[in-house]
Amino acid sequence: MEKSAAAGKIAILGDYPPRQCGIATFTRDLRDAVAARRPDWDCPVIAVTEAEANREYPGEVRFEIPEDDREAYLRAADFLNLSHTDVLCVQHEFGIFGGPAGAHVTELLGRARMPTVTTLHTVLADPTPEQSAAFAGIVEKSSKLVVMTGHGAEMLRDIHGVAPGKISVIPHGIPDTPFMDPNFHKDRFGIAGRPMLLTFGLLSPGKGIEYGIRAIPEIAAHHPDVVYIVLGATHPNLLRREGEAHRRYLQSLARELGVQDHVRFVNRYVDNAELCEFIGAADIYLTPYLNEAQITSGTLSYCFGAGKAVVSTPYWHARELLAGGLGQLVPFRDAAAIADAVNLLLDEEPRRHAIRKQAYLAGRGMVWNRVAEAYDAVFEEARAEFKKNGRPVAGRANGFGPKPSLPPLRLDHLRRISDSTGVYQHAIFTVPWLEHGYCSDDNARALLLTVLLEQEAPIPPSIQSIQTAAAAFLQNAFVRNSGRFRNFLSFGREWTEELGSEDSHGRAVWALGAAVGRTRQEGLRAWAAELFERSLPSTTAFTSPRAWAFALLGLQDYFRSLHGDLLAARIRRELAGRLFELFAQNTAPGWPWPEDIVAYDNPRLPQALILAGRWTGEAGMLDAGVASLRWLMENQTGLNGCFRPVGSEGFWRRGHKPAVFDQQPLEAAAAVEACIEAFHATGDPHWRSEAERAFGWFTGANDLGLPIADAATGGCHDGLHDNRVNRNQGAESTLAYLSSLVRMRELAALTPNQP
Repeated sequence: MEKSAAAGKIAILGDYPPRQCGIATFTRDLRDAVAARRPDWDCPVIAVTEAEANREYPGEVRFEIPEDDREAYLRAADFLNLSHTDVLCVQHEFGIFGGPAGAHVTELLGRARMPTVTTLHTVLADPTPEQSAAFAGIVEKSSKLVVMTGHGAEMLRDIHGVAPGKISVIPHGIPDTPFMDPNFHKDRFGIAGRPMLLTFGLLSPGKGIEYGIRAIPEIAAHHPDVVYIVLGATHPNLLRREGEAHRRYLQSLARELGVQDHVRFVNRYVDNAELCEFIGAADIYLTPYLNEAQITSGTLSYCFGAGKAVVSTPYWHARELLAGGLGQLVPFRDAAAIADAVNLLLDEEPRRHAIRKQAYLAGRGMVWNRVAEAYDAVFEEARAEFKKNGRPVAGRANGFGPKPSLPPLRLDHLRRISDSTGVYQHAIFTVPWLEHGYCSDDNARALLLTVLLEQEAPIPPSIQSIQTAAAAFLQNAFVRNSGRFRNFLSFGREWTEELGSEDSHGRAVWALGAAVGRTRQEGLRAWAAELFERSLPSTTAFTSPRAWAFALLGLQDYFRSLHGDLLAARIRRELAGRLFELFAQNTAPGWPWPEDIVAYDNPRLPQALILAGRWTGEAGMLDAGVASLRWLMENQTGLNGCFRPVGSEGFWRRGHKPAVFDQQPLEAAAAVEACIEAFHATGDPHWRSEAERAFGWFTGANDLGLPIADAATGGCHDGLHDNRVNRNQGAESTLAYLSSLVRMRELAALTPNQP
């Protein structure tokens, strides 16, 4: 087996099981065949979901597009760009994409920055103006077009003006089944020794099955034991419009003709294994379509390649595939001709088996491993050609402006405690304390702050340097083999541990998610998306509820631009579910909290529940988060009504009083952000006031009436003791203050007229 020179990623876009349709089955089979051919490549699926469907997709489906959601197509393009997709393979059929004649998918292709190979399951000879416009967009934005028949290639050239070099003909893939006697499987269906005719696929009027049924009386007169099996569920679109009216019509027709004992309807969608058994048991496959404009038939391909004798009307695909005596063609809407052809094949067994053998041998080029080989070659051609041109990077919206009544944003101290390696952990007063080196926790906080700053305006070069150093620090901290971050780095640039804490990992994931969802810089965004994808799965093995919460906060920022990522969505559901369950298990009257202690970074726990509940629609989760935050804020109130965070000198254990001091900036910042999220989730102005109360702690609205932050430099003291402030201005405290200030400026810009 030939392999590509380097590993990469081929994404496949289309319908996907458990959706029950031919395109979904084809997409799955193509994906599996390509993945088997290129085991060193990643082959994710972008699934298109019909309106109001709630699909539980398998793990290979990484992103979901609700078919009518135009913005979802653009988010999917961003997801593909950020995940470094090498080739996008689109399965195109009119009717599966949203917009006029499915035009939404052309917007995805216009935004995607990789070569696109589009498989055309339909080529229209006489499209409507809307269809023509949408199809022209597909042709223009695709690097290569794949059709399954020579006639399809002719139509692309002659009708749609496509250059021949852009077109590849690759047959419809089929399972690699052995050539066998139909009697081998007949006992499985209770028809041992009886001749069997088969038609399968989603039931709809265009299949012409009524003409097959009308042929049965004449066939049964010559072959009294004949059985005609009509296999397949009713097409979902038809089922929605008129229920089972068409099936009932066919059943009543069989009764009127007196052949109800010869016609069996199997009203379900069968998997590939059972389908192969039905096909294997058939003596003749009957495909009496009513219209010639059928460029591809997967059912015909399956049966032809399995070595079945085929009786078919002369639609385009059948006319081409069965040429040269590889099947029997009959006129459209002619039951008598169908009966004559079937009887002839059943009567002349040697001729029937000769046709079967010839079809089977001709079908060996259609088995999936051969089809995957052909697609592989087209992918490589598309990649080579795409290197000659690319697509522009899409712009991003501006952020919010400042709120003049808040303290000015000063970044002098942050610059002071940073160097080319990253942000120092600690300071003695305002001087960096080199002995303690650096940590991932604080560099994650620095990265998060800088992408928040980008929402207001482009960041200056000095802050850009801090951002770059923080990103590089996290990159270096990540251990690929374990999927985990280290935390502590000495001033001598030596890691002091092999594995960081779960909480430090969670904060890193949070910062990366924020970079994906917020930064204006595509290079940084692409880097963050890759590291986010690599580091996120480790969080599912964590036991720290704060690590879960930090990851959930990062996921929410990530979903600002990529909320169709199904892997990320599954991890969000898992982590949010765990956190919610922990609240439920531990909550008691007067203690709506997930632990027996209120320790550090406390508001992050209800904040994560609020966000998860709000954006997943889990009302119970949202309510629990709001109730818990309300309880926490009520109990974090000083005698003068000021914000009083639980002190780090003992924290707050169940059954005891909370510690009053040492109060930490980390808690005030967490309270600010959690209350802002509660305000956005509920619209209750109480939460805006609570955010302002928590932020006031930095400016002097605290138990001692002393400012904690230095408005002139942007530095922040490390805590509030019982009689003084801690004069040191370390990274955690400074970044907590600056981040909460930026969040308050965002809130002020969103609600400028509120007191």
